[in-house]
Amino acid sequence: MATNGTAHHAKSSPAAKDLWHHLSPEAVARRPSPLKTAFKYAIDPRIVSLGGGLPLPAYFPFETISATAPAAPFTLYNDPELSATAPIVEVEVDRYNRNQEPGMIPLATAMQYGQSDGCKPLLEWIHEHTEMVHHPPYSNWGCLMTVGNTQGWDAALRLFTSRGDTILAEEYTFSSAMEAAHAQGVRSVPVKVDLEGILADKLDEQLTNWEGPKPKLLYTIPTGQNPTGGTLSPERRKAVYDVLSKHDIIIVEDEPYYFLQMDAYFAGNSATKLPSPPTAEEEPEKYKEFLSKLVTSYLALDVDGRVLRLDSFSKVMAPGTRLGWIIAQEPFIERLTRQNEVSIQTPAGFSQAIVYSLLSKWGHNGYLDWLIEMRKEYTHRRNVCLDALDKFFVQPSAHAPEGLTSIVEWKDPSAGMFFWLKLDARKHPLYGELTPLQLEKRIYEAAIEHGVLFIPGSWFRADQDPVDETAKPTDDDEVSVFFRGTFATVPQDKLIDGVKLFAEVIANEFLG
Repeated sequence: MATNGTAHHAKSSPAAKDLWHHLSPEAVARRPSPLKTAFKYAIDPRIVSLGGGLPLPAYFPFETISATAPAAPFTLYNDPELSATAPIVEVEVDRYNRNQEPGMIPLATAMQYGQSDGCKPLLEWIHEHTEMVHHPPYSNWGCLMTVGNTQGWDAALRLFTSRGDTILAEEYTFSSAMEAAHAQGVRSVPVKVDLEGILADKLDEQLTNWEGPKPKLLYTIPTGQNPTGGTLSPERRKAVYDVLSKHDIIIVEDEPYYFLQMDAYFAGNSATKLPSPPTAEEEPEKYKEFLSKLVTSYLALDVDGRVLRLDSFSKVMAPGTRLGWIIAQEPFIERLTRQNEVSIQTPAGFSQAIVYSLLSKWGHNGYLDWLIEMRKEYTHRRNVCLDALDKFFVQPSAHAPEGLTSIVEWKDPSAGMFFWLKLDARKHPLYGELTPLQLEKRIYEAAIEHGVLFIPGSWFRADQDPVDETAKPTDDDEVSVFFRGTFATVPQDKLIDGVKLFAEVIANEFLG
């Protein structure tokens, strides 16, 4: 049985390696909160508890909370013209659940001080979901609820690192994650990538030639990477995992975009062409097909127990739920639980109660139906974006008679929310007079003036060292300028307009 939750991989699987030596002094020093150890007696109905400082649930000013949500199978639910008539499910949570409704965490429990790994019914659901999707290949894995991946990453830093330590990250990565590390005195060092993701051979060479204490961990967003939109193939993930296992380094797999994986894009197809709903004969197989198409996670490859996976409802439900979870070997989960006890205590009871009730109404297959619908919606948005890139960057136009592909390149994103444009700074007429970073700033400001916002790639650099904008380039990588765009946020017509406006900026800057 798992220490936190009960569902995990078959007992025939081996246990994870003992990786206790990776823990930071802070993590090792944590002791169980004495008050938390007594909590099991406070909730025992056989004991009159005068020991815990728990408010009486009758004094909670919430009798019920309720929400209306879409019902499976969600076909075209996100079409604005059809959403008003789409089937719905009513979710209601009451104070005591006196009617013993299944799939409910009573408010008396959810709103009370509770176990710091999360509400047990939701933990059970997450364990079942993880087994269904990832099949972790070792026996003693566990789960801990978080306040989203940002807090989960902060907890991981405290678990493994101390001031003065070093971590690795993709050359361009989520800037807030790096700021969290830098504020704790942890230095980040970039790992070489291409438009798909980490280059395993370069990583191995970097670690083999490393001088001084090795990095404590690799922070990676391998699916729908932020900012590049790249998704690392299963073969390349296995190669990266093998390198890190060889050098005994922890992997923190940050995967908020994992279920926003998309069907392939084919140039020239209408952006409105989406997969047809399954027939009655195909219905039972659609879940297997969906799961089989998901890229292999690092967790699924983790024979050592060196992966700490960050998951979240933020991108597939709503960021404001502030509800995520960590999957890792049980010794790590136990240390993280001790940390929760003296920091967040537990994620908000409102979120746990409502989200768990909705998941219980949907069931695992219903949740997969929702994820399938999300895939369709994001595939559609991605296709609209790529159609626009083809129209305004590839095809000849009045601004660019031969197109712009000699200047700009990109890799079609297969997951996430972002696309990443790579510009050849050497083609700019002011190259040499201005450095790539100065050109990046010039293009960014010109785009703002023209009415469109793209984010400069340099803002996502993993390297925290100050950048000299006047420094001349020293290799091929430094003669490229990058910009991040998103296809997730604005209406379709605005998305097309934005791509068109940026193409006009690039044509004007590079072609005059």
